[in-house]
Amino acid sequence: MSSSPQSRAASAGRAQPERYADLPAALRRQMAAAAEHLAADRLPQTVAALTPVLQARAEHPEALRMLGIVLHKSGQFDDAVDAYTQALQSAPDDALLWNNLGSAQRARGDGESAEAAFRRAVTLAPELTAAWYNLGKMYKTQGRLELAQPALERALQLDTRHVPARVTLGETLRSLGEVDAAVAAFEQAIRDEPAAGGAWYALADLKTYRFDAGQARRLQGLLGDARLGDEQRIFVGFAAAKALDDLGRYDEAYAALVEANRLKRASFTDWDADALEHHYAQIGAAFIAEAPEPLDPQLGAEAIFVVSLPRSGSTLTEQILAAHSQVDAAGEMPDLAQVIDAESARRGVRFPYWVAEADAADWDRLGREYLARAARWRGTAPRFTDKSLANWPLIGAIRRMLPAARIVNCRRDAVENCLSCFRQLFAQSHEYSYDLDDLARQWRSYDRLSRQWVQQFPGHFLDSRYEDLVGEPEPRIAELLAFCALPFEAACREPHRVERSVRTASAAQVRQPIGAARARASRYPEAERRLRTALERPSLPTNGL
Repeated sequence: MSSSPQSRAASAGRAQPERYADLPAALRRQMAAAAEHLAADRLPQTVAALTPVLQARAEHPEALRMLGIVLHKSGQFDDAVDAYTQALQSAPDDALLWNNLGSAQRARGDGESAEAAFRRAVTLAPELTAAWYNLGKMYKTQGRLELAQPALERALQLDTRHVPARVTLGETLRSLGEVDAAVAAFEQAIRDEPAAGGAWYALADLKTYRFDAGQARRLQGLLGDARLGDEQRIFVGFAAAKALDDLGRYDEAYAALVEANRLKRASFTDWDADALEHHYAQIGAAFIAEAPEPLDPQLGAEAIFVVSLPRSGSTLTEQILAAHSQVDAAGEMPDLAQVIDAESARRGVRFPYWVAEADAADWDRLGREYLARAARWRGTAPRFTDKSLANWPLIGAIRRMLPAARIVNCRRDAVENCLSCFRQLFAQSHEYSYDLDDLARQWRSYDRLSRQWVQQFPGHFLDSRYEDLVGEPEPRIAELLAFCALPFEAACREPHRVERSVRTASAAQVRQPIGAARARASRYPEAERRLRTALERPSLPTNGL
C-alpha cells in the first residue's frame, strides 16, 4: 500500500549513502540504520540511531535533515523548521533541505515562507520532482491555480507515476472548471496506483461523477484488504459510499459511510464538542450589548459576506453574485478569522472575551486591516465576496468592523444539510462532521446564532434558503441582488456560465445549470432518525453562562 501525500511531502529525499559519505564508518552505519527505521516510520528508533551521530557531529546537515523529518512526522513543526534551518547553515545550497524546510513551514501555517523555500529548491535542483509537487500544492492551497498547474505538470514530466501530483493536478483542473480533464487525471492516477484512496475520493468528490458496478466492486475489494492503512481506508470508504449510493444500494452505502466516518472521527483525539458549543454560546452573549457608534458608517460597503455551514448552497450563491459585472468572487478567504486571531494574540485574551473592551477605534482599525488583507484576493470590480466557512460565528464582529458590509446567510434543511456533511470528507477542520450527534449539535449552534444575527441586524443580514433558491431561482436571485444593492443583470440567472476558479467541494456542481434540490435523507432512514432526534435537543442559551 502506498504512503500518503503528506508522508511523501515530509520525507521526500530520504537519506542516501552519498549524503553522509563524509562520516566515519561507525557513524555511517548509524545513519543507514536511521534511514531504514525512517523508511518504516519507526520514529523512536530513528532518533535513537541518529543520537550518536548528532553527539559526534552536531552540525551534520543530513543527520539534522533526518531529525527534521522525524519532528515533522511527529507534528512538531516549529522544531522541524529549526532543525532544517540549522542544517542549511552548513549546506545553504542543498535543495532537499529547502524542500523539507518548505514542507514544515507549510505545515505550521507559514505559506509565504514555504513558497519561498520551494522556489529555492526548484531553482537549485530543477529535476527535483518533490519540490515541484510541493510548490504546485502550495500554489493550489493559496488559490493561485494558474501557477499551480504548470508546477504540477512539471512534476509529472519528471515522474509520470507521481500519483499525489496527478491527483493534485486533477483537483486544480476541477477548480478551473476543466472537469473532463480532472476526471482523466484521477482515473490515470488509479491506473498507476489502484489503491490510491485520494484519487478514488477525488472522483467521488466531483459529485457529478457516477461510479459503475465494477468500480464499486473494486472499492469494496480495497476495503476488504487488511493491508490498507487507516488514512487510505477513510478515502476509499467515502468513495465506496458514493459508488454504492450511485447504484441505489443505500444500506451498503450507509454502512461504508458510518465506518469511514468512525475512522476519521477517531483521528481527532483532542477535539472537544462541549467546548466548541460553549464557545459559540459565549460569542452570542458577547454581542448582545449595543455596539459603539462606528467611526465610518460606510466602511466595508464593498464587502459581501456569504456565510453558512458547509454543503448549504454558499458556492452557488457566490457563483450567482460572481456573474454580476460589479462583483469579484474571492472565495474562501482566511483573512477575517486571521484578523480576529491576531487581535486576540495582541491582547493576550481569547475571542470573544475582549469584545466588551474594544471601542469604535479598535473595530475601525480591525475593519481596515481586513480590507487591506482582502485586496490581494480581489480583482478590479467595486464589490467582492468572502465565503469562508469560518465566518458564520463572526457576524457580530463583522458588523462592528465593517458596518456597511452585507451578509448573506445560506441555510438548508437541517437534516439534509447534516447528512450532506456526513457524506463529505473535508480537507481540514470540520471535526464535528464525522459524527451525527456532533453534526446536529453544530447545526443547533449555527441556527441559534443565525437567529440572533437576523434579529440584531435585519438590514444587513439576509437569510437565503437553499431549497427556495433552486426551486424558484428568479425571485430569489432578484431578492439577493436587491439586498446587496446590485442592479439586476440577466447573467446572474446563468451562474454556471461564469468562468472562474472554484476551490470547494461544489466545484463541479456549480458548472451545471441551477436545478431543484435533491432530498437524500429518505434513502438513509437510520441517519434521518438519529439526526431528527438530535436536532430536537436544546442548545446552550447565550445568557446564563
